[in-house]
Amino acid sequence: MPKNKTIEVQNIKVAVTSFNEEDYICLTDMAQAKLDASRAADVIKNWIRTRTTLEFLGTWEKIYNPNFKVVEFDHFKSQAGLPAFVLSPSLWVEKTNATGIFSKAGRYGGTYAHKDIAFEFGSAISAEFKLYLIKEFQRLKEEESDRLKLQWNFQRTLAKVNYHIHTDAVKEKLIPESLSKAQINFIYASEADLLNMALFGKTARQWREENPETEGNIRDQATIEQLVVLSNLESINAMLIHQQLPPTERLTQLNQIAITQMTSLVNAKPIKHLK
Repeated sequence: MPKNKTIEVQNIKVAVTSFNEEDYICLTDMAQAKLDASRAADVIKNWIRTRTTLEFLGTWEKIYNPNFKVVEFDHFKSQAGLPAFVLSPSLWVEKTNATGIFSKAGRYGGTYAHKDIAFEFGSAISAEFKLYLIKEFQRLKEEESDRLKLQWNFQRTLAKVNYHIHTDAVKEKLIPESLSKAQINFIYASEADLLNMALFGKTARQWREENPETEGNIRDQATIEQLVVLSNLESINAMLIHQQLPPTERLTQLNQIAITQMTSLVNAKPIKHLK
């Protein structure tokens, strides 16, 4: 599980983590805004045992969790409100196969809930706390988005810079001076598509035909990993052009390099951290 991030809500540090590619917020931390840390578990248990909460949790699971056990949920709901009814997050998960809440031990331990559920739990703390929680969570996501955009723009710029190196090599080795401007542009486009084929497995035109409603071009829609590899391929292709290798041989080599580098990058922790 990825390392926790932390937001501060009314002087309470609240952990946020990622689970199944979704954001989960620590209810245990949030509960401290109502009672001290030693009583946080009681706050959560008192909240989860109410009929209103169970209906909300059950509805959320029905929408997002195809493996949710509805029969067990109905059993809990029928007991909600009875004096002897007791329910904990771990029992809820165990009996219903719920995914909206989970508990973990150790550092950053506690009960975590999907952001939708955590915001609902915020109502049990106070309306003011809930609003500040939403505000701080949104700020966190905006900061993450800004970092991702900065990284993407950097890689896009790097790819453009390397493209100039690439086109200079094309001009020097592949374009006779007697060619017309239209012929020169055709050769540039052909070399660009050679890179597209090596990395994306299709030409820019093929991509456009497959994605007529999508804005931009095939490279505008590339992932960070693809942009990193693309910038590398442009430099490598420039070197291969200087070595006077034919296009077919260059394409074969570039494709193998793209496969190797993409395989490495998709598993790279620094790249995962940006997502």
